[in-house]
Amino acid sequence: MSNRLDTPRVSRRPRFNVDAEAVGKFSESIARYLGTGRYLMWQTILVVVWIALNLGAFAWQWDPYPFILLNLAFSTQAAYAAPLILLAQNRQENRDRVALEEDRRRAQQTKADTEYLARELAALRLAVGEGVTRDYLRRELDELRELLIALQTAAGEQPENSKPRKGDVTERRSNK
Repeated sequence: MSNRLDTPRVSRRPRFNVDAEAVGKFSESIARYLGTGRYLMWQTILVVVWIALNLGAFAWQWDPYPFILLNLAFSTQAAYAAPLILLAQNRQENRDRVALEEDRRRAQQTKADTEYLARELAALRLAVGEGVTRDYLRRELDELRELLIALQTAAGEQPENSKPRKGDVTERRSNK
């Protein structure tokens, strides 16, 4: 082993590999339990029994009236509960941030899809608008028939079908 100053020494202390995810899940479970009514009920029962045993039973008075040991227990509990609750809040904040980013991504994708569909719908409307409709075709056929009748009349011929036949385009339109 070299004694060079630019080379760090290898630590001889044992290393504890702790899974941060497991610690986080455990701390969240404790923080969730500390925030329940069940926990408050059990803690209240414990405090009442503690005080009753220390005030009433003279043989079992392990913590006399100022209840210093009970105070110490609550202080220790608070010292551990606060960091666990903060850790749980940080983890929840991270989950909320990831969910928000996912929601934003979905909203952007939905907006892009909606814009694409709107463009496609507009293109279809334009394409359909340029197509031949039934009314347009009827009007054109009526104009052609009137032109043929006018040409036959000008040529001195009696038009064969000057009256609309049953089922003719003009007949159908007048029946509507």
